[in-house]
Amino acid sequence: MKLPIAAISVTAALCLVGCKSAQIENKEDLLSAAGFQMKPANTPERQAALKTLPPNKFVPKTQGDKTEYVYADPVVCNCLYVGDQNAYNAYKREVYQRNLADEQQLTAQMYTQPFAWGGWDWGYWGWRGRWW
Repeated sequence: MKLPIAAISVTAALCLVGCKSAQIENKEDLLSAAGFQMKPANTPERQAALKTLPPNKFVPKTQGDKTEYVYADPVVCNCLYVGDQNAYNAYKREVYQRNLADEQQLTAQMYTQPFAWGGWDWGYWGWRGRWW
């Protein structure tokens, strides 16, 4: 059974949208697991302060010899995550390990799925044995 190119494109686009949404929610779990503390923006003052920070980005705040990292999330939890250097390092380490695992899984799939090495119907592309 052959799927039209449009169906494949729509499926890929939906997967990307779903993956991005899952990444954002997953980030909240990773922050908490790494030791970041969630501070809800539950007062008008906190709401205003949250809006001054770049959304979904780490911002280092240094006081004296201590650095804390602030992560503003105005969409998923309407909150602020605050963590020290150890929490930030733990978060980065976990993200790196997950990315590495994802990359290894993708590589394994490429070598096991017929799609990756010629099992796909090249007729749509007019392929005649040469890529160019």
